[in-house]
Amino acid sequence: MCGIFGIVTKHEKNLGNILTAAGQRLSYRGYDSVGVATIHADQSIDLRKDVGKVQAVAEKYNFSEMNGCRGILQLRWATFGEPSQVNAQPHLDSKGLMVGAHNGNIVNNVLLRKQFSAEGMLVRSTNDGESCVHAVERHLLQGNGMLDAIRLAYQDLEGDYAFVIASGTDEKLYAIKNGSGLIAAFGEDFTCISSDLPSILPLSHEIIFLNDGEIVELTPSSISIYSAETGEKIERQAEVVIETMEAAQKGGFAHFMLKEINEQPQVARELLHLWDRMGEVEQVITAIQQARSVYFIGCGTSYNACVSGAIFFNNLANRSVIPIAAPQFMAQYNQSTNSEDIAIFVSQSGETKDVLNAVDVARQNGMRIFSLVNVVGSTLTKKSEIWLPLACGYEVSVPATKTFTNQMVAFLFLAYRLAGKDSSVIHQLPQLMEEEIRQSMQKVVDFVPFFDGWKDFYCLGFGLTYPIALEGALKIKEITYAHCEGMLSTEFKHGPLAAVSDRYPVIFVSTKRDIPFIISGINEVTCRGGLAIAIGPQNAALTENAYHVLPIVETNDEFLSILAAIPLQLLSYQLSLRKGYDPDFPRNLSKTLTVD
Repeated sequence: MCGIFGIVTKHEKNLGNILTAAGQRLSYRGYDSVGVATIHADQSIDLRKDVGKVQAVAEKYNFSEMNGCRGILQLRWATFGEPSQVNAQPHLDSKGLMVGAHNGNIVNNVLLRKQFSAEGMLVRSTNDGESCVHAVERHLLQGNGMLDAIRLAYQDLEGDYAFVIASGTDEKLYAIKNGSGLIAAFGEDFTCISSDLPSILPLSHEIIFLNDGEIVELTPSSISIYSAETGEKIERQAEVVIETMEAAQKGGFAHFMLKEINEQPQVARELLHLWDRMGEVEQVITAIQQARSVYFIGCGTSYNACVSGAIFFNNLANRSVIPIAAPQFMAQYNQSTNSEDIAIFVSQSGETKDVLNAVDVARQNGMRIFSLVNVVGSTLTKKSEIWLPLACGYEVSVPATKTFTNQMVAFLFLAYRLAGKDSSVIHQLPQLMEEEIRQSMQKVVDFVPFFDGWKDFYCLGFGLTYPIALEGALKIKEITYAHCEGMLSTEFKHGPLAAVSDRYPVIFVSTKRDIPFIISGINEVTCRGGLAIAIGPQNAALTENAYHVLPIVETNDEFLSILAAIPLQLLSYQLSLRKGYDPDFPRNLSKTLTVD
């Protein structure tokens, strides 16, 4: 989840320290490289950038000595192009007269780079931030002014993004918003712009919030807004904000976990936009079609997503897939896999040791290696023949939320494509996720008291909701420290039913087609005095049989299974708060597990 910051000052001054400090305040967003550009009064551009952390790169390249009247900083979270100095942002235009950086994804990046090269521009990287700069350069070369060139570039660029750009021959700084965050602010003898509040708050509280499809033009004393569609000027007054730095980093939410739950619709939307244009997706589909056996391999939350993926493939594409936990892959399949088989490894970090061990076993057997990874440039991406980005941005909270749902969305997308179905229908899902978050927020709070006094309980699902039950139970274990076991609802009667006593809570998760199986399980619990709490579609039978029902937004069963993860995430979050724990940083756990 890249971060950008730009500043325009009345007089040339030291900007290096200001930009470095802004980068440190944006570093919570996650990044793999950092870069700074300053523009001097004589129109020359000083650009310094590399892979690494803000302070280390700043010291290596002496950011503190960089002066200018305008400056741009960018922290890059890689999606297009591996983390490297050449792919780090900001980027120059062909002649080094203009510099810019972006936040987000330009999904037609590959096509644009080919066009720019054919038009004679010097394309130095594979990064989509450079495409933003060349898109403006293209229209400047055709005789347009800066504002019109940005407006026309806006029509060329596809995806969710915001970018900031400056020309040495122009004393202003420009930026445009289209799906990614962007705000501007007034200071004493300067104006500035950024991806979000934390980088700005120590400098100013006089803020202008920008909307999608708006271009902003900054001088040292003015901020002007224009429509990217019409070019007409938009009048908007600045607002005074009083948020603290910590609150701003969390987007106004109490915890990063809650913020990231609320980010799920947007990152799902960005994933779908990105994958619609990725040729690598079709290459993976072809490999699946040709393979003898297909394995989905992951650990923890990623393994639960693999189980969902296998069910999607069976239900939608009539293709059997074997989901397996990475440490168990060697024990179960080391002697029976070969070059006719493929493995799709799933990981948030791309550095999980158990997963990398399984990759090595699969490679030794000649299997083709593909992966779904959130961190570009990680070890797993380098060991994969093809890797597909999960496009979640940085996930601060240890419990995975948005990475889990994007993993499921990714598998659903692949299943649709493998089946020859129209994957564009999945673009409805982010809106449904927004509705589900809205309707679940208070309803979850209402049934949290049912769990008071209980240190162990169960979360049960069937079919599509079996992996959701596994994930819901994992979230509860992670951040409430209660023992919650996820399992098939039909397996409950084979032993665990003995645990049920008066008011013992059992969570049931269901889609429409599986309600008859779920109702049987519900009655096995209620007739023994237990509390059956159902999460599922609006259904009279569920309402009649369960003690309490949390209804899911109306949709098809595959979509519903993804939506059902949301109330379970919120439940684990609320239970954690009720017990006085910090849901972002549960004890004994790490975001990336690099040991066996």
